[in-house]
Amino acid sequence: MTAEPARIPASSSIRDIGLINWAICRLGARGIRAPEFHLFNALATHKTLFWTWLPFSGVLLYWGRLSRKDAELVILRVGHLRECEYELQQHRRLARSRGVDAAQQQQIFEGPDAAGLSERDRVLLSATDEFVLDRAITAKTWTALSGYLNTKQLIEFCLLAGQYDTLAATMNTLKLPLDFPD
Repeated sequence: MTAEPARIPASSSIRDIGLINWAICRLGARGIRAPEFHLFNALATHKTLFWTWLPFSGVLLYWGRLSRKDAELVILRVGHLRECEYELQQHRRLARSRGVDAAQQQQIFEGPDAAGLSERDRVLLSATDEFVLDRAITAKTWTALSGYLNTKQLIEFCLLAGQYDTLAATMNTLKLPLDFPD
């Protein structure tokens, strides 16, 4: 079965996205070690949104208050719940570099009841499931999550899960091609 064509051309042409966005897309592709960074290329066609989304996304992914390992746990779970292969392909790689090995990734995909998870990871996965699937977190789960995260981290958790849920929906809807052949 072949993949559907992209609904929005993920152009890397200077003419389509402008010189500065072209440079950002090239640097992004180099950063992920891929010939193209199709998400950046597609979003860069809407210059205003790209310029406002990029710093927000960067803060959540690189400079947030959650540990990088916790952030990847949340992102991988969102990608799994939303069946977003693009998000999963990107973050399986990144998660490995942040201490989430293949065995732990499999536990994340199995969910909060997977054998061998720490209680902290169970709580993070439960909160992610509720946030993404129910669009809210129960009082019981919030109380448990509050035992592991401070106020700033709780706010960031919500924005991180929401950001990656939105990205998954966007990537799936736009039918972006994968950046890597595997």
